[in-house]
Amino acid sequence: MNKLVNPILRGFHPDASVVKVGTDYYLATSTFEWMPGVEIYHSRDLVNWQLIANPLQNSLQASLIGNYNSGSIWAPHLSYTEGRFWLLITDVKTGNAFKDTLNYVFSSETITGDWGTPTFVTASGFDPAFFHDDDGRHYIMSMLFDHRLEQPNFTGLVIQEFDIESMQLIGEREYFYTGTDLGVCEGPQLLKKDGWYYLLCAAGGTGYSHAATVCRSKTIMGPYELSPYHPFLTTKPVPENPLQKSGHASFVEVSSEEWYIVHICSRPLTKRGNCTLGRETALQKIDWIDDWPRLSNGTMFPDLAVEVPSIAQNSDQQLDFSTQCDFTDPELPDYFKTLRQPLSEMSQKISLSERPGYLRLYGEQSITSLHRQTLIARRWQHFCFKVETEMEFEPENFQQMAGLVLFYDTDNWHYLQVSYDERLQSKVIQVETARVHQFIYRSERIAIPSDKPIRLAVKVDRDQAQFFYGIGNGEIQPIGEILEADHLSDDYIKANGKLAFTGAMVGICAQDFDRHRSFADFNYFNYLENHTNEAKK
Repeated sequence: MNKLVNPILRGFHPDASVVKVGTDYYLATSTFEWMPGVEIYHSRDLVNWQLIANPLQNSLQASLIGNYNSGSIWAPHLSYTEGRFWLLITDVKTGNAFKDTLNYVFSSETITGDWGTPTFVTASGFDPAFFHDDDGRHYIMSMLFDHRLEQPNFTGLVIQEFDIESMQLIGEREYFYTGTDLGVCEGPQLLKKDGWYYLLCAAGGTGYSHAATVCRSKTIMGPYELSPYHPFLTTKPVPENPLQKSGHASFVEVSSEEWYIVHICSRPLTKRGNCTLGRETALQKIDWIDDWPRLSNGTMFPDLAVEVPSIAQNSDQQLDFSTQCDFTDPELPDYFKTLRQPLSEMSQKISLSERPGYLRLYGEQSITSLHRQTLIARRWQHFCFKVETEMEFEPENFQQMAGLVLFYDTDNWHYLQVSYDERLQSKVIQVETARVHQFIYRSERIAIPSDKPIRLAVKVDRDQAQFFYGIGNGEIQPIGEILEADHLSDDYIKANGKLAFTGAMVGICAQDFDRHRSFADFNYFNYLENHTNEAKK
């Protein structure tokens, strides 16, 4: 294997923070409103990554009920010092001019252990990061958010010492960096190397102007000198680059002579178009030139194909993430996530034991609820895929429904739903779309027989999606019109006046607006990627 193909984490995996412990690499990514919160991956070769931990497992660790779409868990920072792993997270509660951003510290002796209860540290900004200096002192950095109307919201970076024994900030908070000409300085990471403090920051916002910048100082408080290779990483001037929105990076050391970064990126379906897979994680090799880091390709632009690390010469990169689940195991596979509610606290709504071999979902609040939904989903990891499931569901009235959903957030989805129509006196199936501010039926309401399982499927081909259904062992057939798969993207949603930072998911769900007691049984959930169209543009 001579080259790896980016991204290394495909689909919605933003804001990677990486730490090396011995020969092991651990990488944490944001999960926003999806639980369990924060995903930690492990690798020995920097090419293939396995999900091994989700630190936020319950509502004491992360209470997300009612949080707005694309709020909640932003940009975690993972580090290791004095025999413990340390995790900093932001739980973003509001997204208006005042931006309530609650920052917490967790720690654990083992990466897969119990991360315990959070310690609140500050609410003054978001995307905090630790720095553990070699003199035994510890610091927390973050951007500082300013709500005052006459001030810019992003006012630079602050730093404050942190006592890991008392788990408290100590001393005074200090401004130590104001950013660059690219603006919107956030996501700070500090590296100490060869007597220099290197400050690596995200800049330019989260869209097509995104970037990463580097500066350095001989002292932690500065002043910091901007790199001659500025910006360090961006795709702003190169709309043809396949890894758009590149920025928000983290240094990775293989050896004193071999260095990489992990960084955020997005792959648009068309030039500067919609990115249905959200913000992904890529890897780039870097060189040190006169004590400055620079991409090994000699530019500021990321490569789709990158020279593999020396530790990965015998590795084969996984490129297909198809999965098949028959719900026979006592626990759900770790690629499934729930919305705002911890799975560990949903035993009355989600069951693998009430009917062995099936997943039973009890309906609760609507698919638009920011509170308590019964929905499990997994991320899209390829532009072309098919999902199929088989469901048994006998609704008694129109307020009970269940089915298969392509989901971005509570305001944006395509839903193949089974319900009951009292005028037809029949169980029915229909496709409905939510698009930012409106709801639209995308098919006729079709009467279907009771007491028979129904197969539900969806095929996504880049910017298009088509739902299908079949009764019992009958032939599967399309239902409704061809849908806009690319509308389930942060780009489309932002263009229509809403902030969005996550990525498209596909899942199964149930609702009961009547008595919260109807249920649907699902026999399997198969996600199969189609890689035959890999080169299609």
